Amino acid sequence: MHILFKYFFYSSLLILTALPAQKKKLYHAQVWATATPYAGEYNPAIDTKTLDNKVMCGYQGWFNAEGDGANSGWRHYGGRKFGPGSCTFEYWPDMSEMTDTEKFPTPFKYADGSTAHLFSSYNQQTVERHFKWMQDYGIDGVFLQRFGVSIKRAEGLKMRNQVTRNVQSGANKYGRAWANMYDLSGLKKGEIKSILMEDWKLLVDKMKILEDKSYLHHKGKPVISIWGIGFGDDRDYTLEECEELIDFLKNDPKYGGLTIKIGIPAYWRELERDSTKNPKLHEIISKADIISPWAVGRYGSGKNGLKNTGKYVNTIAKADKQWTQEKSIDYIPVIFPGFSWKNLKKYRGEDAKFDHIPRIGGEFLWFQAKGHITNGCNMLYVAMFDEIDEGTAIFKCSSNPPVGKSDFLTYKGLPSDHYLWLTGEISKMLRVGTPIEMPSKK
Repeated sequence: MHILFKYFFYSSLLILTALPAQKKKLYHAQVWATATPYAGEYNPAIDTKTLDNKVMCGYQGWFNAEGDGANSGWRHYGGRKFGPGSCTFEYWPDMSEMTDTEKFPTPFKYADGSTAHLFSSYNQQTVERHFKWMQDYGIDGVFLQRFGVSIKRAEGLKMRNQVTRNVQSGANKYGRAWANMYDLSGLKKGEIKSILMEDWKLLVDKMKILEDKSYLHHKGKPVISIWGIGFGDDRDYTLEECEELIDFLKNDPKYGGLTIKIGIPAYWRELERDSTKNPKLHEIISKADIISPWAVGRYGSGKNGLKNTGKYVNTIAKADKQWTQEKSIDYIPVIFPGFSWKNLKKYRGEDAKFDHIPRIGGEFLWFQAKGHITNGCNMLYVAMFDEIDEGTAIFKCSSNPPVGKSDFLTYKGLPSDHYLWLTGEISKMLRVGTPIEMPSKK
């Protein structure tokens, strides 16, 4: 009896323990069951057949608000602790153009005592508005981030699928281009194959994103970007797994045949600083079609002015481009307007300098773009369109943020659309191919 009791006890315990996992798996399947291809309007404008002469932005699309329907609370604004003195972003978005259905009330107040509102990337109207801004200012489109750690969870998968639909709607409606970008950060060993490869199959089969007329192509193939290869920060996934993913996306008879863009460390060529020391990284890079070294935070515009920036752009990046040119690989450098993450670090119990890399009214961004164009680059990646967490956003931000225990940066008297306008001017400079001095806004 004792042995029989123990058998039933532990069997029952195993079944009960497995139930949550089974429920999660079922919910994951239910989320995918709702995924459908884009079937809305299409307004051609941007040539989606090439990345040449384009300025593309990174698009996080990861902001949730309480009451937006995603049931994720204030994700990427501050989570459960969200409130004055506890938030994770540096710039307050300009909400003046948003409709009532796009505005979500927050615990923050303006100087006059009125309630401050925020947006949600889950809201289709808001994402479409962002693409309307891209059209207004001549920005070509986005690489949409798809985070591996998010799609592991059914709730995160639901969010990423909805944002993908929103981006498709905005890109098609306003004649912009978009492409999928997998961010590998945080993935465990084995999850590139078990999660990302399977997810890609479902994106192709269920949402049929490669049939979307606004999806970006280059050199006759759809473009896919993989970010996070070769960084020397002890990531759990391996270079071999990254190589397997590239081989799959290039060569699989059904899910391959793609142009591969990879996001790699800034100092990849010398295998120094932010890069792994493993020379295998160069083997993997040689298999890619486009490389994009991550430059955010690798140089600054502080007391040394733009000297460090110039050193990187005019020496390291120039040599990078020459290396890739010799191997017939395209090179899309990353440029960014500035950097700050004081609120995010404070939320994590750490310290950081406010306005760590100042924007200098746009001179910092323009200086980078001008240098890369001087080097012969014919494509640029702007980090990022909507990244207010690390203070690199170029979209419209408020010059009148809420007051209280949290400090927020502003564009320092410049119009809320200043960096959208400036990015559009960079697009014009890129297409002409002649570096010029930063223009004044009329």
